[in-house]
Amino acid sequence: MGELVGMRGIAAALAVVVLLSGCTAGSTPDRSVGERAVRPAGVQDPAELPAAAAAASCGDPRVSLRPGPPTGPALAEIVARGALVVGVNQNAYHVGYRDPATGGLAGFEIDIVRAIAQELFGDPEKVRYAALDAADRETAVQEGRVDLVIRTMTMTCAAREKVAFSTEYFTAYQRLLVPGTSQAREIEDVDGKVCAAAGSTSLTNIPALNPDAVPVSAPDVIDCLVMLQQHQVDAISTSDILLVALAFQDPSTKVVGRRLKEQPYGIAMAQTAPELVRFVNGVLERLRADGRWAASYRTWLTPILGDPPPPPVARHEG
Repeated sequence: MGELVGMRGIAAALAVVVLLSGCTAGSTPDRSVGERAVRPAGVQDPAELPAAAAAASCGDPRVSLRPGPPTGPALAEIVARGALVVGVNQNAYHVGYRDPATGGLAGFEIDIVRAIAQELFGDPEKVRYAALDAADRETAVQEGRVDLVIRTMTMTCAAREKVAFSTEYFTAYQRLLVPGTSQAREIEDVDGKVCAAAGSTSLTNIPALNPDAVPVSAPDVIDCLVMLQQHQVDAISTSDILLVALAFQDPSTKVVGRRLKEQPYGIAMAQTAPELVRFVNGVLERLRADGRWAASYRTWLTPILGDPPPPPVARHEG
């Protein structure tokens, strides 16, 4: 089993377990705790959003290098170390989460990590996992603390100024999660606080989608769920893959509204390691072609999202 480096997020996950204990598909959790409940650490209400800047332009942010062999200094360093170091989420149900049945990390994104390790080392367990908050994904790569980040990271031109991306491995869409009793059907209907993870594109999208909403940031969307359950926010807005997982965990909530923003996910790597990007793109190409991508989707995502669509088409330079 891969080693976990960094334990941020376990407290938030445990808080959700406590709040949802005794909650089944036919029951409704107690929402009577009100505003007196303690907020998760690191919440900003209202969120401090980055100052508006000229939009970065890179053409199509999904375009990446063509696949290549496992050669080059970055890959040699990883092989000499004996393990990949990968930044992941440990709180995203069925995406990247700690499975209570095994105590290990599991999910759709973890399957991709294991496939990369298998091809590089011949052993899917040769991984050191680093649990990252959304706001720490780019800096973890830039500072060399991780080799890869596979953590529901949207490929944007702004992000590509700091990291390199693989080809797209999943297409998500920003939507809205509200309590089951809410009358809101679209984000424009929310007259109050909308929560998203700090450092996420979803958070920065909120003011453009609804100027009257108050953006609230938390280190992780699981923290947003805690605040929604305690009536401290009125809605959560992030990618559908995360929202549907939250609604599956708490049946008293519901995902509503149209698709707000397309969010293509890519694996982030250092801009100084093009051979690593090429190698990872080769692994993704084989996962799409031999059915392992679809098989992993059926295992982890079909229970919450339905049958798998075709894998995202790889877009290469040149």
